[in-house]
Amino acid sequence: MPYEKIDIRDIGNPVKLIADEWALLSAGAPGDWNTMTVSWGGIGEIWGFDAAFVFVRPQRHTMKYMDASAYFTLAFGLPREALALCGKISGKDCDKIAKAGLTAHSQGEAVWPEGAKLAIVCRKAAKQAIDPAGFIDPGIEGNYNGDYHHMFVGEIIGVYRAIEG
Repeated sequence: MPYEKIDIRDIGNPVKLIADEWALLSAGAPGDWNTMTVSWGGIGEIWGFDAAFVFVRPQRHTMKYMDASAYFTLAFGLPREALALCGKISGKDCDKIAKAGLTAHSQGEAVWPEGAKLAIVCRKAAKQAIDPAGFIDPGIEGNYNGDYHHMFVGEIIGVYRAIEG
């Protein structure tokens, strides 16, 4: 599928995209990559650049790819069945990518599932373990049960929209 580069400001509502439509977070290279469904995260500006914020639990198979890769991607507009499957099963237990019917699309060193309607490419800028000592709202703890994510901040270096037709 061909893609055209667009401005991040032209993607529409990022809260709707992430929270309601979900995304596949991917890292690695076309021959060795992994992906997982995310419905938490954000898009904004920090440290003088446009950025995406994603959260990954350390035991997720995707974490090793996030740690090893200089880039990660967020891909939107994929079939809901693939999103649901990639949120339920682990790539360390089976070939999740094949089971979900996904193939890799690469752009430079970044990879995302072919067929995505929108892909955001990020260069990793920071990683931080979530520290519950920083929770001001005690209700946040209910999201964790002691199983805390790591937050990755990525500089958005490219946004690609599928060219239809």
